[in-house]
Amino acid sequence: MTNESHLLIERVQTGVRMEKRILKVLKGLAEYHDMSLGDLLEGIVLHAFDGKTPFSAESLKRIRDLKKFYALDLDSSASHRLTEIKAMPAGKNVAAKKRA
Repeated sequence: MTNESHLLIERVQTGVRMEKRILKVLKGLAEYHDMSLGDLLEGIVLHAFDGKTPFSAESLKRIRDLKKFYALDLDSSASHRLTEIKAMPAGKNVAAKKRA
């Protein structure tokens, strides 16, 4: 596959749920690279399918900065272990729910 050629594809709309801080980091990275979130995700997945890293050293630094900014303390060890909590009413927090 060459970088010069444009490939015609068909895209579909999808409703994917993910951890909100991960999404913020992804959106920030997409904005940094001046691309859509969908384009970024497609690139990440295609690189992963080929067993290649999708990020340059510069992008990895940007990701570290975005993770710090958005207080994202998760790493790959959290993969497939995340459990969603029910949405809390405005003004409530998770700690208050645990005490109840």
